[in-house]
Amino acid sequence: MQTTEQALTQRKKKWYQTVPDPMVLIFLILLATYALTFVVPAGEYERVEQDGRTRVVPESFEYLPDVDAISPFDIFVAVPRGLNEASLYLFIVFIAGGLFHILQRTGALENAIGVAVNRVGVERRNIIITAGTFIYGFFGVAVGFENNIALVPIAVLIASAIGCSSLVGTTMAVGGIGIGFALSPINPYTVGVAQGIAELPTFSGAWLRALLVVSSLALLSLYICKWVVRMDFEEPDNAKAMTKSLDEYRLTRQNKLTLGVFILGLAAMLVGVFTQGWYINEIAGMFLLIAIVIGIVNGLSANEIVKQMMEGASKVTAGALVIGLAASIQVILNQAQIIDTIVHGLSGLIQGIPGALSAIMASVVQGAINLFVPSGSGQALVTMPILIPVADLVGMSRQLMITAFQVGDGLTNLIVPTSGGTLAMLALGRVSYVAWLKAILPFMVLVYALAWVGLVIGHYAGY
Repeated sequence: MQTTEQALTQRKKKWYQTVPDPMVLIFLILLATYALTFVVPAGEYERVEQDGRTRVVPESFEYLPDVDAISPFDIFVAVPRGLNEASLYLFIVFIAGGLFHILQRTGALENAIGVAVNRVGVERRNIIITAGTFIYGFFGVAVGFENNIALVPIAVLIASAIGCSSLVGTTMAVGGIGIGFALSPINPYTVGVAQGIAELPTFSGAWLRALLVVSSLALLSLYICKWVVRMDFEEPDNAKAMTKSLDEYRLTRQNKLTLGVFILGLAAMLVGVFTQGWYINEIAGMFLLIAIVIGIVNGLSANEIVKQMMEGASKVTAGALVIGLAASIQVILNQAQIIDTIVHGLSGLIQGIPGALSAIMASVVQGAINLFVPSGSGQALVTMPILIPVADLVGMSRQLMITAFQVGDGLTNLIVPTSGGTLAMLALGRVSYVAWLKAILPFMVLVYALAWVGLVIGHYAGY
């Protein structure tokens, strides 16, 4: 009977109400990208080595007449190639999934969150959400984006403790980290690289970026409290949830030792990131080491540790595969050699637009380019040599152009399917890409409006 009712409900839905699986959605984007290769001609800029970085030479763009067309079969070849190129993200998702599965089985993390929320009071839900959003925002500002992947499941447990869905926790974590990273006044990957190209003092002009990041995190907190907490969200079967009432939680000595290992491991990871240049591989290795030590502390045998890691990895497999499929979009773009052509065409849109509107248009252009060049530092190296001279021509300060670049590049990381870090975090939060878009897109409209107001204020303030 229930099956019949479900079938009738499905028939009543309009075509635009039927949301495809994330795999289907991204494959459709891949097909659209393939179609784009027949419309956009191949082209490239000349590149030179400078200060150990490959930079684009402005005014060097030229079309490439002898690039072979991509065959339909290459669409399917691009998928395994994308999986291979996104392997960094895939493996850190699998390892982090195993780490948090072991942590969940020990009960240490759940007990700690239960005790903390019980002391604060679940009735202060909005305060907990706001504090959590700003804490994750701080990690985004100070630590980076992909470096915080493993912290997402903690937010999911916090959300569960205050009676909210995994979507609330994931929005708090991914949104906070994303906003913090996007608008950070001290982001070495975007601000640092862009200011070096623009010949500006490193991290100069921090006041506008600091104002933008604080106001945007406040807006995100309000959005979660007023909107996301009320959204219907079907929890996946393997979602982590609190298993007891809050007053039953206690921290044992073994729990404290387990948490100590976890915190020390994260501290060692941060030291490696800031002093040794660690990135995804080293971070994943540290997660693996933490998982093994936690297993030993809790009396697990080698076989039991492997079993727990495998179980945890299996629960995030679907999300990990989405990352690889999304990476195939970049494979097609590179094979067709149309990324530089797109950058060249979009950068031309800014010229001839007067005043503050040029800063807004620059952020829109950077957001569009971010779909094709998802790396922040990579995008700075590609676009800044082109757009800094454009800023000089239209009367926009170089500092404002860099902030417009930050807004466009950073904020769109929250929604573009080519952002491996975002998809990795969603996989650990057990939130599908489609569900994420439903939750975050209205906020994107609000935060872009806020950022554009900030850019206009910056322009008229002589920033």
